[in-house]
Amino acid sequence: MAILVDPAIWPWRGALFCHLVSDRDLDELHAFARWLGVPSRAFGGDHYDISADMRTLAIEEGAREVTSRELVRALYAAGMRSRPVGG
Repeated sequence: MAILVDPAIWPWRGALFCHLVSDRDLDELHAFARWLGVPSRAFGGDHYDISADMRTLAIEEGAREVTSRELVRALYAAGMRSRPVGG
């Protein structure tokens, strides 16, 4: 299975952020995030918000670059993202 990361396009506090997810399960995601040194407060229920610098490290450590749309599709396919109300 894979750890996925989308483009760093989300501005926050003067930096750009992206999302880090697993296409398999949360255990895989948490283990990878710990390996990178991502703080647990960055976890958002089904993903971690990471900086552009951390994104580079994640890719160097094996995360696969995908579009934001591909990332969300992978979460749905793994059963880790619920559909929005009315969606």
